Amino acid sequence: MTTADVRALRELLPDGRVFDDVDVLEAYRNDRASFCPAGVPAALVRARSTEDVSTTLAWAHRNRVPVVPQGARSGLSGAANALDGCILLSLEKMDQILDIDASDQIAVVQPGVVNGVLAAKVAEHGLFYPPDPGSRSISTIGGNVATNAGGMCCVKYGVTGDFVRALEVVLADGRVMRTGRRTAKGVAGYDLTHLVVGSEGTLGVVTEVTVALRPAAAQPLTAVAFFPTVVDAARTVTGYLAEGYRPSVLEFMDWPTVQAVQKLADLGFPEGMAGMLLVQSDRGDAAPGDLAAFEAVARANDASEVVVADDPAEGELLMQARRLVGDAHENLGVAVLVDDVCVPRRSLVDLVEGLGRISEQYQVEVLCAGHAGDGNMHPSVVFDASDEAESARAQQAFDAIMELGLELGGTITGEHGVGHLKRRWLGEELDEAALSAQRAIKAALDPHNILNPGRVFPEQGEITSRSA
Repeated sequence: MTTADVRALRELLPDGRVFDDVDVLEAYRNDRASFCPAGVPAALVRARSTEDVSTTLAWAHRNRVPVVPQGARSGLSGAANALDGCILLSLEKMDQILDIDASDQIAVVQPGVVNGVLAAKVAEHGLFYPPDPGSRSISTIGGNVATNAGGMCCVKYGVTGDFVRALEVVLADGRVMRTGRRTAKGVAGYDLTHLVVGSEGTLGVVTEVTVALRPAAAQPLTAVAFFPTVVDAARTVTGYLAEGYRPSVLEFMDWPTVQAVQKLADLGFPEGMAGMLLVQSDRGDAAPGDLAAFEAVARANDASEVVVADDPAEGELLMQARRLVGDAHENLGVAVLVDDVCVPRRSLVDLVEGLGRISEQYQVEVLCAGHAGDGNMHPSVVFDASDEAESARAQQAFDAIMELGLELGGTITGEHGVGHLKRRWLGEELDEAALSAQRAIKAALDPHNILNPGRVFPEQGEITSRSA
């Protein structure tokens, strides 16, 4: 884009939408991923309506200008990073809750609505929006849709896509498409709604989301268990769930992660343990029995201590500790490369044992927390970014973790998305036919490849033997 191009775009949009100030553009260049390059954008569009988005994309389509959609930029895969000469299309100002329908138990929202804000608002109506990523206080519904985000309650309730009923999407050429419906059922035509969910801004820009809600759950009871080894904790997860229990939360934190969190909020956790599990049950009168069963399984797997929080406030404090993991990483004062592998629960023990071997092999510290109940773990490689050799080993350790996840029958990403960070690995996970089909869909909906180009799909030089 030239200065004249920016001026032409500004003339098409209402005042206060297009920015090209260097300091403003610099503030919007990155999401929170490590090892992901960020280019120099030509302009930022702060959309306030579907029409703003449509006008921007129609112009970009005609002029072959790349567009990078952005929400809160809280992602961890580089999908919202700027490209040289691109338009950054920010949806953060589209932050209205348009409708809460208690009779049909749905909400209609714009993409810039913050997850936690929506959850609090529907609670006023006696309703519950379950998807709750650890970043729910800052991440937006549009971003959650883009990556099909999960969260703490996935073990029982599912991920974002399980609650998306309908979308308004602006296609690459500016046309506005509505997918899905408000009704609980509907199978007319292809399921375009769930094609767009998880597409990371490569197929269209979401400007409205209709989500399903649930009746408010009972106030949960919480328990925490401490273990002398991370393997004992992993065995407890598989053993407890194998008995048929479905907690509303089942989270894991290893000791280095707990130490990092306690620098922000000292909860008095015992010294010397290797890992902890945090479990909640929201089954009302059945919850005490659920937690008693958890305690029995945990003690059978050598838990050193199990504490059941009778006070809901204490339980929420424990949950807040888990939600502080991201902030704790930033407070470490070193670089952190966050992974996002998901494996079958039967493979959790193999995963945590493998993380220890990878840490030792590459001589970098690997912290781990995650949604143990659904096998989605977030190993985090900690390293000194100013040390070139250590940075290289950190990248090798990160790749080794993804390779381990695939070897165990898992996936390279459970909720953070592929973005730029993992695009090379998509070719490892998908077979040739699947990769080809996905490229064909991309080409059909975005023939000029203006929407987030270079994200998700491996570049030609990155293609592996499986996807060649």
